[in-house]
Amino acid sequence: MIELKNVERSYKTGHTETWVLRRIALTVREGEFVTVMGPSGAGKSSLLNVLALLDDGWLGEYWFGETPVHTLNRKQRADLARQRIGMVFQSYHLLDDLTVAENIDLPLSYKNLPAKERQGMVADILDRFQIVAKKDLFPSQLSGGQQQLVGIARAVVHAPALLLADEPTGNLHSTQAREIMELFCELNRQGTTIVQVTHSDENARYSKRVVELRDGWITRDEVMAPNHAEVGTK
Repeated sequence: MIELKNVERSYKTGHTETWVLRRIALTVREGEFVTVMGPSGAGKSSLLNVLALLDDGWLGEYWFGETPVHTLNRKQRADLARQRIGMVFQSYHLLDDLTVAENIDLPLSYKNLPAKERQGMVADILDRFQIVAKKDLFPSQLSGGQQQLVGIARAVVHAPALLLADEPTGNLHSTQAREIMELFCELNRQGTTIVQVTHSDENARYSKRVVELRDGWITRDEVMAPNHAEVGTK
């Protein structure tokens, strides 16, 4: 599904150039659940921003299926992201002046869908995530776990091929974190390809593969043992 070839990213400050990604070669196959780990400053978020098409300043090749992302302009990349990618943020990124249902509907508003079809898709995802009773509430009326659940519902309502998650349980207590990770496992079993960035060894155990970054380089790429990949699926 994804293939990065010799992807690099740097930032210039005055006469100094700082590299945050170095010669990244990475393949993510359809249906995988991949965790990206590494210390602070290793390049994890930079890599996720490249995958999410939120950053245009990188060099190299990025293939999304048969699409050569590196040849697309900014508008084409944005259209591809809206159609094929869902993003879950650590800080939720819900819009405070929209209700739960309206927040979830946001990705659908970019698509040429009849209003009734959009309403049906939102209703289905509210039911699937068991948050129908919260549909008319605003983010400020929800707990952190509930806000993250809404954020994930918003990310998957348009059935993205790829789900990206940046520290998805960073602000949650252990019970909420476990529920979110088990939800990710369920989405993955249903066919969603997932790449998550996390510092948590416990969260990494839910995935099928771990990629480690240090100083912008990939230093480890390991398939997890089967018993690790099955955490939370019993």
